Amino acid sequence: MRQINEIGRERDTMGVIVELTNAFEGIASMHISQIKDQVLASENFFGQLWQIYSQIRVGEQFHFGRGQAQRHRLINKELMILITAEGSFSGDIDQRLIEKALSEFNPVTNDLIVVGHHGAVQLAQKRVPYIKDFKLPDSDRDFDVSPIIMQVQRYVSTKAYYPSYNSLTNQEIKVIGLSTEVAEKGKSVRATDDTISEENYIFEPSTHAVVDHLERSMLQIMVSQIILQAKLAQYASRFRAMTGAHSRADDSYSDLSLQYNRARRQLKDERLKEIVNGLRRLK
Repeated sequence: MRQINEIGRERDTMGVIVELTNAFEGIASMHISQIKDQVLASENFFGQLWQIYSQIRVGEQFHFGRGQAQRHRLINKELMILITAEGSFSGDIDQRLIEKALSEFNPVTNDLIVVGHHGAVQLAQKRVPYIKDFKLPDSDRDFDVSPIIMQVQRYVSTKAYYPSYNSLTNQEIKVIGLSTEVAEKGKSVRATDDTISEENYIFEPSTHAVVDHLERSMLQIMVSQIILQAKLAQYASRFRAMTGAHSRADDSYSDLSLQYNRARRQLKDERLKEIVNGLRRLK
């Protein structure tokens, strides 16, 4: 009797796990769909800004929205931005990202900033110094990346390391140079023959100030896209983990149900035998 009760409790517990993993799987799937829409909308907005920017830009270089005075006071290092999860529930993707970044890190020529508490913890455990750490935004929309932009503007160049979403079952570590990425995104935007200049527009406070503002805005969009892509990959990793956990829990639930039914049938058979034997003794 005790065995049946134990099997029954294990089966009920596994049933709860099946329901929970199914719910978490659904939540991750919903977030993936929402973030995909956000990334598409931000790409469209970047394209609109780039069209305006390309019509009034005053040089070939992208200066990350730095003022002219700031361009002469840059830190002569490459900044490395590591985008990781806030919590530890992200599979092995953060560990792979940290290993990839550290294989290229040189404290003489690089400085590190990390987004996400999990990455900061891993760097601290490895005794790797970083200059700043930022919390990964909780929300999937309307989050502020200006503190990260302020760090980017201080350096001559910047690379971003982040998990990239390919599919629900495939996420990879991606490394991009922000200058190169801006140029590539600009090439993909449809060119226009229109020209915006001081001859037909009034710029306040100046043309350079307007260009700097557009560059900062596009940089904010691009960094936001990187964070969204990282969150998309993290949700996909969680979805994959929950799918595996749900499948294993479902198999265990089925096995425990079979054991429970067998134990009940065996108990009924034993009781029936006892009744039959008792009736025989009475006769």
